[in-house]
Amino acid sequence: MTAEFTPLDESQCLKLLGGTAVGRLVYTVGALPAVMPVRYRIATDGSVLLQANAGSEIARAVTDAVVAFEASELSETDGSGWSVTVLGRADVTSVSAASHPVPAAVPAPAKSADQVTIRIRPELVSGRSLPASPACEV
Repeated sequence: MTAEFTPLDESQCLKLLGGTAVGRLVYTVGALPAVMPVRYRIATDGSVLLQANAGSEIARAVTDAVVAFEASELSETDGSGWSVTVLGRADVTSVSAASHPVPAAVPAPAKSADQVTIRIRPELVSGRSLPASPACEV
């Protein structure tokens, strides 16, 4: 028996994203998919903000690229929880030039010119909640 997911609207999705600090950035490197866990923060306009080193693979790969971001909370005990995905174009700016710097809740390894802010401007936001289900026998 499989539990049905319940769709979440955009405002519910953004509220859930605002309550967590770690998600997964999905991008491509050499036409292959890559997934990286990242610390993030949601801006007031719904953008996903994170920081990276300027010369990092992530910073190079996501500049002006369409990327996906996913965050979730799922219970290992009963399988309940939620998952939210944000699709959008990533903008990369130096931390000092960012008009909306990443808040202190998203720690940077060091405050230096080598840091960039990655802003994912949401073009599509979708989410689902999954109700608890009885343990499945294997």
